[in-house]
Amino acid sequence: MVARRVETELDLAQPEASETRLSRVTQNVRDVFRGAPVLSLIFLAIALICALFAPWIAPYSPVATSPADILAPPNLFSKNILGADNQGRDILSRIIYGAQTSVKVGVLSVLLAAAVGTTIGLLSGVFRGWTDRILMRITDMFLALPYLMVALTAVSLLGASIGNVILVIGLLRWMGFARVLRGEVLKLVEMDFVRLATVAGSSRYRIMLRHVFPNIVNTLLVLGTLEIGLAVIVEASLSFLGLGVPRPLPSWGSMLRDAQQYIYIAWWFPVIPGIAITLLVMSANLTGDWLRDRFDPTRRQL
Repeated sequence: MVARRVETELDLAQPEASETRLSRVTQNVRDVFRGAPVLSLIFLAIALICALFAPWIAPYSPVATSPADILAPPNLFSKNILGADNQGRDILSRIIYGAQTSVKVGVLSVLLAAAVGTTIGLLSGVFRGWTDRILMRITDMFLALPYLMVALTAVSLLGASIGNVILVIGLLRWMGFARVLRGEVLKLVEMDFVRLATVAGSSRYRIMLRHVFPNIVNTLLVLGTLEIGLAVIVEASLSFLGLGVPRPLPSWGSMLRDAQQYIYIAWWFPVIPGIAITLLVMSANLTGDWLRDRFDPTRRQL
């Protein structure tokens, strides 16, 4: 009888324990995403899915023309749900492939800019002295350049291609990373754990990689998220001017360029890619603001 009673009590305790673990997991998820811009995260997830699986998601080829569907209006019950452009190409398919272009350019160019800016910020903050002075003067020189004008000139000389657009944007946007991260590094090198590492005989490179860099990853993530929106705008601007993604590859900027003369007779042609650019940039910026609030202890307590 005693053994049966113990088994019964254990059986009753197991569901309660599983429910407790589930509630803890649910609470942890809620804590992580507290105050998160849900709609922005959803749109970013949709853009990422489109970028990764565009060939399987798009209903048609983005470059396939159809003379019978030229400037067909949006219709949920037709094959062109979001309408067609001036060559009869399906706008929905071009929007999906355009998301692939925007996400690729935004992410890769920001990774390149973050790599260059983080390296310069770390070297400048840890080594200081003449190294700091030289690197910061170079940073100031790049900050003084007219960004879009230099980007237009560089892409014109190198040629219009996705690789060149990524290279130009990445090499012209690292200064913000360098400036902000240098300030973070200068504060970190004055802390006790870094001074103890110095007293223990750690080299500056070890201090930079082992003790300083892990403590600036949060700031780096926030900066990268905010910079993605700007990279998307620059890519769309270059494509709008004919210096971005070459034809016939779809890009939201080139879609806006093609729609200029049809704005009064086919409103959906320029409006839909314009909305896509706005939503992607706004989602990236709102997500960056949320990450900044989550990683900043002073903001998190508010």
